[in-house]
Amino acid sequence: MRVDSRTRPVWLAMLIACAFAFVVAGCGSDDSGGSSGSSSSSGGATVPGGGKIGEGKQGGDVTFLAAGDVDYMDPGQTYYTFGYMVQYAVNRPLYSFNPSSATDPIPDLADGEPEISSDQKTITVHLKPNVKYAPPVDRAVTSKDVKYAIERAFTTSVPSGYATSYFAEIEGVPDNAPIKYSALKPFSGLQTPDDQTLVIKLTKPVAQRVAAALVMPITIPVPQDYAQKFDTKVPSTYNENVAFTGPYMVQNDPQTGNLTGFDPGKSIKLVRNPNWDKSTDYRPAFLDSITISEGNDDAVVAARRTLEGQKTMCCDSGQLPPSIFKRVLDRQQDQLGKVPSGGSRWVALNTSKPPFDNIDVRKAVIAGFDRTALRLTRGGEIIGPIAQSYIPPGIPGHEESGGDKGFTEFDWMQNPEGDLDLAKKYFKQSGVKLNSDGLYGGTDEISIVGDNADPGLSTSTVAQSEFEKLGFKTTFRKVPRDTMYTKFCGVPKSEPNVCPSVGWFKDFTDPESMLEPTFDGKAIKPAGNVNWSQLNDSKINQAMADAALKSGGDRNQGWADVNKQIVAQAPGVPYIWDSSFQIESPDVNGVMNGYYTTWDLSFSSLK
Repeated sequence: MRVDSRTRPVWLAMLIACAFAFVVAGCGSDDSGGSSGSSSSSGGATVPGGGKIGEGKQGGDVTFLAAGDVDYMDPGQTYYTFGYMVQYAVNRPLYSFNPSSATDPIPDLADGEPEISSDQKTITVHLKPNVKYAPPVDRAVTSKDVKYAIERAFTTSVPSGYATSYFAEIEGVPDNAPIKYSALKPFSGLQTPDDQTLVIKLTKPVAQRVAAALVMPITIPVPQDYAQKFDTKVPSTYNENVAFTGPYMVQNDPQTGNLTGFDPGKSIKLVRNPNWDKSTDYRPAFLDSITISEGNDDAVVAARRTLEGQKTMCCDSGQLPPSIFKRVLDRQQDQLGKVPSGGSRWVALNTSKPPFDNIDVRKAVIAGFDRTALRLTRGGEIIGPIAQSYIPPGIPGHEESGGDKGFTEFDWMQNPEGDLDLAKKYFKQSGVKLNSDGLYGGTDEISIVGDNADPGLSTSTVAQSEFEKLGFKTTFRKVPRDTMYTKFCGVPKSEPNVCPSVGWFKDFTDPESMLEPTFDGKAIKPAGNVNWSQLNDSKINQAMADAALKSGGDRNQGWADVNKQIVAQAPGVPYIWDSSFQIESPDVNGVMNGYYTTWDLSFSSLK
């Protein structure tokens, strides 16, 4: 996401074993993607057309065209790239990323770096004074608000997708959270000796990882005196009544807090927060307002409207339709923004029910899939290399996992264009019924739920044809991307056999953030689940627990070993380590933020 001249903080340097510190800096191909925009020296954010980060025209209004909606407006629940784009404009976590720095998280709500004890079991964070909430709360943020924000994320009213993954070692967190933890209870490990100090006590020496995770929305303050009445409901209705701390806010009723500017599935209206004090913040917040127009599910039309229009930005998918992408590369590079995504995309196979509960069926699918065809739906080779594992380039553990070549001992991973003979071998080995061609011969249809808009729609369509090529009968349901996650792929009881266009981008620069939420059986949640394959292997679960306690090179190797165990279980069809691309109209000076891999609304402006 960006670069400054400060020395890397010790608390993060101990954790990170590579030269990158956030999502964008750690990804994929060195190919510039044809972008002529200036880039930070870190290889982080780019400003199309040669603009400079932190410089812009004050004022004006911009429209962002989106196909879907944010997953949640509630900071305790959001866990989706589009949601992060909005969240980091309207709220302030303890730490965040300035788009000009690709190495260091910087204090946001916090007033300085976290202090870590020598035994790695205590973290102390001091907060800036006089950061105020927008109306109707109209008071200064305190450490008790951050404490409450973390505690509520463990309740069934506020089902966080990652609280139990990164913060479960806080003293006092119930062992059964969040499945049976329905009422909020104070955690003994969250202490507030004064209004500007938060002390985090841990049961294990994992302070480095917890400190690195303080950039996540779980640390955005939530005022208990205002929010508790919403949080007593299941699910919480705070989602429609958020109290904001950022330079922008969703337009609301200043008396009740109801978000009048949030019409789910249709639009989100961001306006200036009248209580925001620029002297406490690093964001310039040039624009007066941003209107997010949703339902633009024809990606080609949305892209053309942006490229040929005025005061417009696009798109929530992070990718462009191939035809538009080619046009932009050929003729309109100064309207194209790019950041490496620091993540992976794959076709998730639901291992919890037939036919993909059979490991040899899964291996057959990967062996036979044309993964280059999947990559073409995103733009082809220029987008990034074919993924060979689940730790992408730039993340510690990638090189220990065989680098871009991956684990060469797994033959089903070796031919990205597909090997039908090898697929037939694994189908035969699986013991399932075969058709006359030696491919899958089962009669039950496999269910697929994917995007209703490109590029995800094209990816899902190609995946469907690949399954049918291998003998499967399929049904394909097209839904908006947010619905795909919040109603189907993220809800185990409603999850289909296949989620064909999922992707995971690091929460912070550490291999644990890539693998634990997505493949640890203990991370499977009834809602907000991101272990889309529902992989629950006791040996892998234990290997993750062991790797979490390691540091330095041992930590990188430990997580590389976990990565190998996951690839050996064939839980999905990985097909790309990609970059994220965005476009803007000619009069917009957009800045991308590599942490959430899309436009940074607080740094973008009009020319």
